[in-house]
Amino acid sequence: MPTILQIVGWRLFFYLNILKRHGMNFKGENNKMTKYHHVKDLRFTKKHLIIEIDEKEKTFNLNEISKALKNASEVEKTTYTVSPSGYGIHWPLLDEDISIDGLLGNVHKPESLPLRA
Repeated sequence: MPTILQIVGWRLFFYLNILKRHGMNFKGENNKMTKYHHVKDLRFTKKHLIIEIDEKEKTFNLNEISKALKNASEVEKTTYTVSPSGYGIHWPLLDEDISIDGLLGNVHKPESLPLRA
C-alpha cells in the first residue's frame, strides 16, 4: 500500500475512534452525542464575555481569552455557533474557536495508548 494511503487510513481510523468514544457511530446503533456542557445566553460587554455554562453565569475578560473577540465588531461577536456537544464556541466571521473547558480552566490528560513495538 502506498505511504499516503497508510497515513490517510490511520487518520481516518484515529478520528473514527475519537467520535465513537464520544457516543457517535456510523451504524445508527447509538447516535446520542455526549453533552459536555450546557451553554446558553452568550453576550458581551465592552470588556467581557458573559456565558451561562451548566446553569451558572461566568464572566471572562476578553483581554485574557481572545484578541480577535476583543477587537471584533458587534456583528462578528454575535455571529457564533455552540457545538452540539457543548464542547466549544465558534465565531465563523472571525475564524475563532474557544473550548468551554479551556475557559473554565479544565485540564485533560491524554488517554494512555498501548505501545507497539
